[in-house]
Amino acid sequence: MSKILFTDLDGTLLNDAKKITPGNQRAIEAALAQGHRVVIASGRPLSGARKQARRLGLDGPGCYIIAYNGGLLYDCCQEQELLRQSIPMEALYALFQEAARQHIHIQTYTDTAVAVERTWDDAILQEYRTMNEMDVQVVEDIRQALERPPVKALVIGPQARGEAMARWIQANLGDTLDSFFSSRSYLEVVRKGVSKGQAVTRLCQLLGIPMEQAVAVGDEANDIPMLQAAGVGAAMANAIPETKAVASYITARDNNHDGVAEVVERFLLT
Repeated sequence: MSKILFTDLDGTLLNDAKKITPGNQRAIEAALAQGHRVVIASGRPLSGARKQARRLGLDGPGCYIIAYNGGLLYDCCQEQELLRQSIPMEALYALFQEAARQHIHIQTYTDTAVAVERTWDDAILQEYRTMNEMDVQVVEDIRQALERPPVKALVIGPQARGEAMARWIQANLGDTLDSFFSSRSYLEVVRKGVSKGQAVTRLCQLLGIPMEQAVAVGDEANDIPMLQAAGVGAAMANAIPETKAVASYITARDNNHDGVAEVVERFLLT
């Protein structure tokens, strides 16, 4: 029976230089050749994740994307959204107002660009723009940039300030939004209930794949629900302790040394 691989990008499938190692590339190609499905599961927006998918050769039959930390499912071959779960606009406006009060950078996304208000930190924005190869739309009021509700917002700054924002979200918008860290400086904000784990479950349901045939691999806190949902939840050798604690398997090799290939060879290839 064919299986499905869910792999995070940064710190997992990609090395520290944001490139795929030759060993990981060969393993992914071998998995697809044997009829398994491969899913990029990332916090990145869809436009950035699609660029990575094309670069990695993961844009044909059997290839999918989980973008925005689970808020959007995408079929790469059909170029079609399968599921979109957006943040309510009023909650987004309140979030931007509180970030301004706390003087911390916040951004959201149109279908093609990062959207920010003029008050945010340009150095942070340019670093993010370069890493994700995305255009930036700067407006006076975030409502000017959005034609429809966005799938996520991202708070960027020191972890202590992100934790303060997370506490405010829980206290004031906890019935509407969830927040969690994808790195020490990135606080992801999504609609209540959205996670990589929920997305793994929904995509397996849509494709008719039993959960025990799902293999997930990641390294950060936002990967924990995905590892818990899959039949095999693999944490990278370089994963944070919290992610390793929930994993059913921990790789011997890290993201710079074909760690995903280790998972593919052990759990998918025959």
